[in-house]
Amino acid sequence: MRVVVQRCKEAKVTVDGTVIGSIGQGLMLLVGITHEDTEKEAAYLADKIAGLRIFEDDEGKMNRSVTDIGGAILSVSQFTLYGDCRKGKRPSFIAAARPETAEPLYERFNAMLRDKGLVVETGEFGADMDVQLTNWGPVTLMLESQQPPKTETP
Repeated sequence: MRVVVQRCKEAKVTVDGTVIGSIGQGLMLLVGITHEDTEKEAAYLADKIAGLRIFEDDEGKMNRSVTDIGGAILSVSQFTLYGDCRKGKRPSFIAAARPETAEPLYERFNAMLRDKGLVVETGEFGADMDVQLTNWGPVTLMLESQQPPKTETP
């Protein structure tokens, strides 16, 4: 799984002109799922995101989590996070899980975040969505459930 995490002052997602998810301060998540992902990867990322210390404390240091500040999460499925642009000019999405696999895991991931006491709003899986946010900082991070291969340092 891949999740783009954006610290935000507010965020919302609209489908066909109707706002279907909206939050104040918290985290905007773009969630990508690949074929090998299971509940294990979803649990790892839900735990990491709930405890990720990217909000400032009283001394101005990033030392507080979304849970600590009482923030919310807007989670939007994003199969294009697994787009491969290495060959040609049109991305290949072969690494993205098919909807029948991805949707249940995406829903389970959101449920895991809710189980941690977080308010979680969502987009609509597979819909053409308009997403707006006020990125706070800006702070944007990419989290992955699988560690990339280690490279040797000279």
